[in-house]
Amino acid sequence: MSGFAHLHLHTEFSLLDGASRIDNLFELCQKMGMKAVAITDHGNMYGAYHFYVKANETDPKTGKRKYNVKPIIGCEFYVADDIKIKSGRDTNYHLVLLAKNNTGYKNLVKLNSIAFVDGFYYKPRIDFETLSRYSEGLICLSACLAGQLPRFLLDNRNEDADIIVEKYKALFGDDYYIELQDHGIAEQRFLNPKLIEIAKKHNVPLVATNDVHYLHKSDAEMQDILLCVQTGHYVDDADRMRFDGEEFYLKSGDEMEKIFASVPEAIANTLKIAEKCDVQIEKEKLLPSYVPPDGLTPEQYLRILMEEGLKERYGEITPEIRERAEYEFGIISKMGYVEYYLIVWDFIHYAESNDIPVGPGRGSGAGSIIAYAIGITKVEPLRYNLLFERFLNPDRISMPDFDVDFCMDRRGEVINYVISKYGKDNVAQIVTFGTMAVKNAIKDVCRVLRVPYSEGDKVTKLIPNMSKHNLRQILGLDLYEGADVRIAEVREIYDNDYQMKKVMDLAMQLEGSPRQTGIHAAGVVVCREPISDHIPLQRSGEDITTQFTMKEVEKLGL
Repeated sequence: MSGFAHLHLHTEFSLLDGASRIDNLFELCQKMGMKAVAITDHGNMYGAYHFYVKANETDPKTGKRKYNVKPIIGCEFYVADDIKIKSGRDTNYHLVLLAKNNTGYKNLVKLNSIAFVDGFYYKPRIDFETLSRYSEGLICLSACLAGQLPRFLLDNRNEDADIIVEKYKALFGDDYYIELQDHGIAEQRFLNPKLIEIAKKHNVPLVATNDVHYLHKSDAEMQDILLCVQTGHYVDDADRMRFDGEEFYLKSGDEMEKIFASVPEAIANTLKIAEKCDVQIEKEKLLPSYVPPDGLTPEQYLRILMEEGLKERYGEITPEIRERAEYEFGIISKMGYVEYYLIVWDFIHYAESNDIPVGPGRGSGAGSIIAYAIGITKVEPLRYNLLFERFLNPDRISMPDFDVDFCMDRRGEVINYVISKYGKDNVAQIVTFGTMAVKNAIKDVCRVLRVPYSEGDKVTKLIPNMSKHNLRQILGLDLYEGADVRIAEVREIYDNDYQMKKVMDLAMQLEGSPRQTGIHAAGVVVCREPISDHIPLQRSGEDITTQFTMKEVEKLGL
């Protein structure tokens, strides 16, 4: 069992330069005997929930957790002097924050949301004043060469360095650590003795990290290609962003102990920090409240709408109609979805009252006679033998959803209505991630390596548009659902053209990694409380979106 844990690690969600795939991380940590690992992506928490879920994945045969590796949720923040200043050249420093407990996790979420919503200027930023308000439950590491303390020491601003250490020590107490890194970089060799000295002077503990950006040493070239793709450079450009060396990988505990043999306490403290951390991310009841008119309860108001709607839709209410309506009402009420019906009815009613075209409703929601009665759907369920149970039943775990279509030209009006009704802090759109598809990965690698466009084009033209097969399957290196789906012409090029083989080998490593964020075309979340109290938010231009995907926010109760 390793006596070391990585507490500074960038996954593929550090979109510029991170290449540590979450799906492969925990298996590798398990093989290395590591008890814990942290996620600390640059300025965001995009991958935090996926990281947490992957860590807690269970074996379908045994029902037990696959990995005995504790997930530690963190973020490497950008810290500015004052987030209200958004002009001139922006100077910010890196700072690593880890969630010690659920309070710390909530504060991490809040800080990250503030960084994007209020502090964004080139990058999402916080400042010390903001951090001071949300520091409870957090562990602070002084970060890499781009941290404020390292920068001051490198610039011989020793008095300022002393002030910074005392400032953070006063805020975090025993949860403030001075971070040591050694990738063989000259600046680090010069800096580390100074960090050790100032830590001793102020009685602050040390911690060793490796600023992990990729999983294996052999991934260094791939990560460099990724950096070129994301920054628009060629690999042979002299003046471009690049990493110094090939040491930013997930090193074993033995490797880290050897590097920091002179300061064993910095290694031991990684496990002490890991032992402090215990975060449980659970589904919450976050459905917003609906306040009916005239002091009515939601149940009373839904029943009034239902009775009026049944009379309007059917005229004569037969025993069959009455039995179905009462059955549905009982299930809806028992499962706590009365307000859900009213919320959906309300914004559809608003749209129709303002001549905004609304579709008839799609999906399993069309099986609800109450939805039909109050105008959420326009399809009569009894006539077509549609089952309510497909939409909602006591055994259903996930939240039901009505698929509602609005006129694309006036959809924004409906969103603005929802924002005005429930509050701008309680409504957000949903993030999406554009990923590197097979063809784009090949083209991007060709461009970065200055391989003629025609060479890459020759390969990509052989691959069908919208192919559901990845490059390994196309080359016959992996099967797809047990079948060999290789494209013989692509495999022939791979086997006989050394240059294109290198391109495709690199493309296979990059394929599927997130490249940029976007906004879900039809996803809006509404919460009973400010969303940033529960999940992190980000900016997409002027729009505010969640940092977690549609499926993730649903699992968390939104």
